[in-house]
Amino acid sequence: MRPDDLPLQQLVAPFLFVIGGIYVLAPILPMRQSWARGVIFAAVWLIVARYISWRVFTTVLPARGAWFEVGWVWFCFAVEILALFDAFLLYLTFLRTSDRRAEADGHEARLRALSPNQLPSVDVYIPTYNEPFDVLEKTITGALCLDYPNARLWVLDDGRRPWLKAFCEGKGIGYLTRPDNAHAKAGNINHALTKTDGEFVAIFDADFVPQRNFLMRTLGFFVDPRIGIVQVPHVFYNHDPMQANLALRKSMPDDQRFFFEGIMPSRDAWNAAFCCGSNSVTRRAALRCIGDALPITSITEDMLLSLVLLRNGYITRYLCERLAYGLAPETLRAYFIQRQRWARGAMQILFQAAGPFGRNLTLMQRLLFLPTHWLSQSLMLLIVIVAPILFMWTDVRPLVNVTAEAIIYYLLPMVLAVVGGIVAYAPRQYFPIAAQVLGVFQSFKILPTALATLIKPHGHVFTVTPKGAAAYGSNERGIFWIAAILMTLTTGGLLINATPEWRIVSQAGLIPIVALWSGINVVVLLLVCMMSLQVPIRRAEERFDLDEPVSIFSANGTLSTGRTKDVSLSGIGIRVDTTRALAANVGEQVRVFLPEVGFLQGVVTRKSGEFLGVHLNLQQSIERDLLIRKLFTSAVTNTSVDISVAGATGMLLKSIWSAPTTTAQMTPEAVQVIEKLPAESLVIQPSELVTRRLEEIVAARRDMAA
Repeated sequence: MRPDDLPLQQLVAPFLFVIGGIYVLAPILPMRQSWARGVIFAAVWLIVARYISWRVFTTVLPARGAWFEVGWVWFCFAVEILALFDAFLLYLTFLRTSDRRAEADGHEARLRALSPNQLPSVDVYIPTYNEPFDVLEKTITGALCLDYPNARLWVLDDGRRPWLKAFCEGKGIGYLTRPDNAHAKAGNINHALTKTDGEFVAIFDADFVPQRNFLMRTLGFFVDPRIGIVQVPHVFYNHDPMQANLALRKSMPDDQRFFFEGIMPSRDAWNAAFCCGSNSVTRRAALRCIGDALPITSITEDMLLSLVLLRNGYITRYLCERLAYGLAPETLRAYFIQRQRWARGAMQILFQAAGPFGRNLTLMQRLLFLPTHWLSQSLMLLIVIVAPILFMWTDVRPLVNVTAEAIIYYLLPMVLAVVGGIVAYAPRQYFPIAAQVLGVFQSFKILPTALATLIKPHGHVFTVTPKGAAAYGSNERGIFWIAAILMTLTTGGLLINATPEWRIVSQAGLIPIVALWSGINVVVLLLVCMMSLQVPIRRAEERFDLDEPVSIFSANGTLSTGRTKDVSLSGIGIRVDTTRALAANVGEQVRVFLPEVGFLQGVVTRKSGEFLGVHLNLQQSIERDLLIRKLFTSAVTNTSVDISVAGATGMLLKSIWSAPTTTAQMTPEAVQVIEKLPAESLVIQPSELVTRRLEEIVAARRDMAA
């Protein structure tokens, strides 16, 4: 019986099965359990198999007509099958998952019980090329705060900058450079490997600041001799272009959460996690078995390294714990430089002898290292946009023998099932509308890059993602105008076919379905247009929400108290205690005492009721280092969100209408105030370097008090 002849209750039965079996059942299932994941997998792919059967035997094989009509039907079907293949791989991945945090607890306790000379030696590398001082300062100072006594920090400067060498010497850390920049980042690290001899190598990109306990949480995993690399997620203390350009900073996680907190724990459970360059620790003995060097035949040397080590019996272990914070691409230009490099590198690996088709890999490892998603996602999303336009303007259909009833009976349940299953596996990381907007947005550049790399896989230059002041912003005019034209064609096609006298589509019964499809596309394209417009980049430092007691001293020595609202390296927002009025006006100098940091000198820039805004004049000093330590090495973040899929979708749609050193000197009066502060306000657990600096502050305080 055809769907057109079915009674209403049978017509909507598959739809109700999906809603009840996935959207209602999944939230109450224990999704950490393999059997629950298997239930969702079976339910989704039962619906998909039914849909594919209908597509093949009803909408593709019977296709007749002109060559271009049949060709379009087969092309759309081929792209859809490729996309479903990648979705199937994703679902296979999700059948397992891991959570290594409890293991990390045990390993950390074991390491902390050892004496310093019993701990393995670690070389901490910070490879850099052209990153500005404001980026490097945080990473270097943060790495000095690692609470691991047997680590040596090295800055690998491929920019050969005298000022950076002087800065490293002032900090007492290693500085390495080389005469050329052969093989980019991989070559830089390989050169450093010839100059150092630690048992392990930790690598942080120039913009990633490790948390103090990073090494204590990761090194213990190497007690297992099979482990060659331990990787932790990339997390950011700023907002990515989608969050910024669509005014979704507080309501949408960055686009990499799905990969790092949804996909990677599952890849880890299959022993198919891979090194992501930064925030990783590598066993030196594992590197020695492959020539004591990173592979240099791909611009994504990190992923290729994991594959090479897999073939030599070493796995990459993934700990899904936020142990380092860095900079997300700050502009659209930086975003595409990064993503195009990833796409090129992933496609390059396909042609490597060490790639997924080489020897000594399990079937799942081969499947999970296939880079086909770089093609399938972009192709599928663009066809979703273009197919209704072509249909409304030419009556050329992407599939034949289709009716509105068949779409409700076969297509709609399949789409809802595939989307709903992913949401069930990653409810806090995957947001369907946001994923579609971002996917369409990047498709215009990622698809040409991936296709070009398939044709010419070699000879591509490694391009560093610009950071800080180097990441100047600009609008993506090309993407804006393409999306605007597609949106205009979609709207125009709807208007023409809504008028019987002008209608181009011969099958009028499909108009309501196409109108719904096109309406969604218009919303997506409008959001793509908005995302293409770069919001102004503030060059001030990132501010972190922080609620702590502070003391404020005016120029005449008057004391006020309050609590911080937010803090950055360039300013502090304070809620002043209204019972003690601050005797300082806008433009006047003040000194703020912040726990774990000391006195910070600044100027009042805003005074409104109980709120006080202070701009800090914080030059190179002990206090600046301690403030970096406080803000960037203790898991303080201003980018975490906790929102449901429905809430995030609502905020996304709402965005359419709602756019977007001289150290301060301490006076005797200040010393007396500090002496009266609770002892816990000065108690921290610093590394050796910061301990010495804090002791200098305390000694200076005592000298002045005497």
